[in-house]
Amino acid sequence: VQLQASGGGLVQAGGSLRLSCTASGRTLSYTKAWFRQAPGKEREFVASISWNGGTTDYADSVKGRFTISRDNAKNAVYLQMNNLKPEDTAVYYCSAGGGFGHSQRESDYNYWGQGTQVTVSS
Repeated sequence: VQLQASGGGLVQAGGSLRLSCTASGRTLSYTKAWFRQAPGKEREFVASISWNGGTTDYADSVKGRFTISRDNAKNAVYLQMNNLKPEDTAVYYCSAGGGFGHSQRESDYNYWGQGTQVTVSS
């Protein structure tokens, strides 16, 4: 399984970006998630979505601003980010893991993409 993240970029505070992550291999039954890592900080959970999209989970810091979704026909997961803030600046990673509905633990996710940079200017 390989994951490829895209869609990052530079945006002003208050703006929006949509991240995409496409997978090769069998990930349709996996929970998928986005994590992020800011400079000098540990990687942190952002959002997750169950295999059928029925369960989503968000970090408190992004609730109401970010939306995770998936299209199993395209083997893809997305992260719509609205009202971006400078503190959202980070490298964003997509991930996939099986055997659970949702999790905020990195160790539960077996597969990781390469990351895409999001920079929010004030």
